[in-house]
Amino acid sequence: MYLHKGNKLIGCVYCNEQNVTNYNIDLPIRMAFRTTFMHINGSKNKKRGLLTVLRTFAPAHFENGVWNNGGYCNRTSPLSEAEADFGSFDWQLRSIQLEEFERAKREKGEKRLFEILDVTRAMLMRPDGHPGDHWGNKWMKGYNDCTHWCLPGPVDLWSEFLLALLIRSQLGILTS
Repeated sequence: MYLHKGNKLIGCVYCNEQNVTNYNIDLPIRMAFRTTFMHINGSKNKKRGLLTVLRTFAPAHFENGVWNNGGYCNRTSPLSEAEADFGSFDWQLRSIQLEEFERAKREKGEKRLFEILDVTRAMLMRPDGHPGDHWGNKWMKGYNDCTHWCLPGPVDLWSEFLLALLIRSQLGILTS
């Protein structure tokens, strides 16, 4: 993955090439969110009450590998808060999202509303919500899907969270 700022190559992720700065995945994630929020804040659409909602990352739950090297997710019950890994890569991505979200809120125009739908903590505790090896893929036998979520399942809660957020928005009691 090559990273550009304008027409200038500033580095890469996973390329390991000489004379090209190698970055972790957190930099392009940060760049993407910052650019998106800058566009929203710079938008000429100054319609009163325009609400920007950021949903935080939903974690994958691979154990003993990832999707293409034996990783699986065969848990059948939620984790307790003590069992969840709040130092994981997914938690780091959430932190980047929150930092860029807070930055955008500080820099917002007067008619901009920002709110966050933070699902990461709740979803870190739900490794039981993925299809695993029950996803029915005819083309990739032997692989587990520990990234997507079963329906019905834990992601149904997101709709409830979003509805509550939208109701709060209509009532004018948002935090931003």
